[in-house]
Amino acid sequence: MLRPPPRPHRHDVLIALAGLLGGLFLWALGLHTRITAPSVPAELADAWVLLPLAATAGAELLRRSWTGWALAIGTVALVADQFTAGSLATVIMYTDLVYAAVLYGPPARARRLPAVTGLVTVAVTLALLAWFRQPQALLVGLVVGVIFFGPATTGAMLRNHREAAAAARLRAEQTALLAEMDRAQAVTDERARMARELHDLVAGHLSAIAIHSTAALSLDDEVTSRRALGVIRENSVAGLAEMRRLIEVLRAEDADTPSVAPTLDGLGALVEQARANGLDVRRFTPPPPDPPPPAPVGLAAYRIVQESLTNALKHGAPGPVDAVLGRTEGALTVRVVSPLGAEAGPPPRVPGSGAGLVGMRERAELLGGSFSAGPVGGAGPGGERRWEVRAVLPLGEAPGGPRGTVSGQADDDLGDTRER
Repeated sequence: MLRPPPRPHRHDVLIALAGLLGGLFLWALGLHTRITAPSVPAELADAWVLLPLAATAGAELLRRSWTGWALAIGTVALVADQFTAGSLATVIMYTDLVYAAVLYGPPARARRLPAVTGLVTVAVTLALLAWFRQPQALLVGLVVGVIFFGPATTGAMLRNHREAAAAARLRAEQTALLAEMDRAQAVTDERARMARELHDLVAGHLSAIAIHSTAALSLDDEVTSRRALGVIRENSVAGLAEMRRLIEVLRAEDADTPSVAPTLDGLGALVEQARANGLDVRRFTPPPPDPPPPAPVGLAAYRIVQESLTNALKHGAPGPVDAVLGRTEGALTVRVVSPLGAEAGPPPRVPGSGAGLVGMRERAELLGGSFSAGPVGGAGPGGERRWEVRAVLPLGEAPGGPRGTVSGQADDDLGDTRER
């Protein structure tokens, strides 16, 4: 059962009304496409021409919704018009039906109809040439092409342009969506980078301040308290200076972060500061100076050593700490080992959130390297357990390269160790 056609578009109504009124005007003036109509009495020729005209005008109401039915009705009306005196309005409206069938019809019909009308035009032209054997038959073939092939080709061209424009709009929307996703990801990555930098800048100094302030409050020795207060002041001043440097980088529009970021040349001062804070760094091996590593690799190595020493100060047991850097097969290796202490030992001197291990792991991943942190096998001097932080940073990969594997225990799996 056929569904009733939808309400005609107002443009289709105007086209049908204009075609019908134009045909009636031509009929009233007695203007026809043929002088006589075969098999039709002359007195009825003028009246019969109105039936194909009305049918074609009615088909125009369906030109946008039921394109197939509209074209079928128009074709029958055009054939019927050939047995009357003929109306130019009927022919013009039929060309519009062919055009609309290609423009608004299904994609398969839009692809087939230009080819079919082209074949019909060629076939009619050749048949007329064979029948009349006169060059004037080419003019009739040209008229057939104008009625059939021309509108179909025009509709196909306009449909292709519309589809190309729709595809371009879709690509533009997708590009805008991808750009927004990239922007959001860039903001997220920048916030994560700032969080890592802020943590690395502040954590070490504040940990030393907390530890020495605790010692100053718990001891009545004036010399020890003064020494602790001196360490607190040094760390406060250094922390404020680094915070000021970071704020200047964030405020400056043309600031280049690597230009103010620490390098491996500052590891010596970092180790000395750790010793001043009370950490027993017995062994420190800097990497070979030549050739210098890329700036991102140097910054990552510096921050990993800094965070490892901070963790050793906050959570490690008293004892020697080793910090060794070296080159192996195109990579920079960082290894920091500190005493872990007994499993049932005292709680950490300063509470930790676990963000340090996360930040070190992220720095290694961004460079395509590997990272591990956890207790090492065997026992150190005196039988205490040892905590090892190890990172391998490729020298040939820039930030944003392929992500490397991350080995070692996750933060949640280190239940037998203290939070670092």
